[in-house]
Amino acid sequence: MARWCASNGWPVHPLAPGRKTPAANCPTCRNESHRPQDCPCAPAGRWCHGFHAATTNTALLNAWWGKNPALGVGVSCGPAGLLVLDIDTHSAQVPDRNRLLPGIPIHESINLAGLASGFDTLALLAALRGQQSPADDHTTLRVRTPSGGLHVWYRTPEQVPCYRSSVGSSPKVALAWQVDVRATGGYIVTPTTRTPAGTYTPIGSARFPALLPSWLAAELQRTGHRTDAQPVPVPSPRRRATRPATKRAHRLLEPLLVEVEACAAAAEGTAFTEKLNRAAYTAGGLIAGGHLTESQARDLLTVAANTARPQRHRHSHAVITSALSAGSSRPLHLEGRP
Repeated sequence: MARWCASNGWPVHPLAPGRKTPAANCPTCRNESHRPQDCPCAPAGRWCHGFHAATTNTALLNAWWGKNPALGVGVSCGPAGLLVLDIDTHSAQVPDRNRLLPGIPIHESINLAGLASGFDTLALLAALRGQQSPADDHTTLRVRTPSGGLHVWYRTPEQVPCYRSSVGSSPKVALAWQVDVRATGGYIVTPTTRTPAGTYTPIGSARFPALLPSWLAAELQRTGHRTDAQPVPVPSPRRRATRPATKRAHRLLEPLLVEVEACAAAAEGTAFTEKLNRAAYTAGGLIAGGHLTESQARDLLTVAANTARPQRHRHSHAVITSALSAGSSRPLHLEGRP
């Protein structure tokens, strides 16, 4: 499952065996206080700090799950361009009707008898907007959780700011009672992951996330889930001759970039993610070896990726960032003159 997710451009990270929580940090990181972005584990090819370690790099995935196949799989939602509704069925006291749908007063004439879970509040929100409940959306990937809840997966539009995560019980930012939002700053457990309580199981026929419905996007904006973060800028295409790399680095990286750009000839079935991952991993080694700067590498890789898949900026950015980090742990030392 980790490799399948990575092939879709969704960065993944290990979950503790048999659990839905991230695998523990290394002993050093458990005893030292530092920011995830300053952690030395990622450049060294180790996981640490939960979803901050998420990657699409095939070599790392083979190393992590090859050594411990019992690890579960989590997807870092923000970099993957995903927003997942986590519908809960926890046994809890139903709050006052004006707290069921934050920002929407529910008139006393509406009968709430029997309301007991996130399925009910989400259905109520959809009904008030004249829409189908996402829990019944057969066009998108839906995953039944071991506790009886449901994960509804959606793709977020490429050219919009990010969405933030939230929990349904939050008094500040929430979509509906017992409906959590997994987006930037959060992760989601993948289908087929097993825990002692059961297996995360896809339902229906859809196996990929559909685009986030416009009415739901409007509700997320209304409830404060949209952030001010901006989309990743897309560099303008440039001629090959202007690529600022040493000649030997250029000769090593050029064929890999050509393979990425050649994917433009077909919309799918070209192993685009794998080819971009390979090129970025090599570029990371060239950066670590002093043959290329990171900004130069990102420009080259982004131009190639946008030539092949101009509509998938966020996907490409996630793959490039992950593979550059992984490749930097193995510097490439090119012999001979530049």
